[in-house]
Amino acid sequence: MHLLRLPLLRLLAVNLAIGIAVAVLMLGGLMALNPLRLRELILADAAGGAALVLLLFGFLITFGSAAMGSAVMMLGRPPAQRGGGGGGGRRARLLARQRVRAR
Repeated sequence: MHLLRLPLLRLLAVNLAIGIAVAVLMLGGLMALNPLRLRELILADAAGGAALVLLLFGFLITFGSAAMGSAVMMLGRPPAQRGGGGGGGRRARLLARQRVRAR
């Protein structure tokens, strides 16, 4: 049986990939922006590669687990409350108020 056919594992894999992409972008952004001379500090060290790997690993764990955790927490919500539902939440509340007033 192929594991990605299971909906939960597919959901986790997709969100893990999103977290990995964000982690790589974050590390690239830190290296490009060089805040407080971080890039210079890392590249000047003899073990700069190890520092980059450890920093990337920390970002992978952080952003990967955050993306997967938020996806799991959104499983119990109706589609209108998951975001991107076209503003259905506010509209639904307004319609419910109108129905209460009409009674």
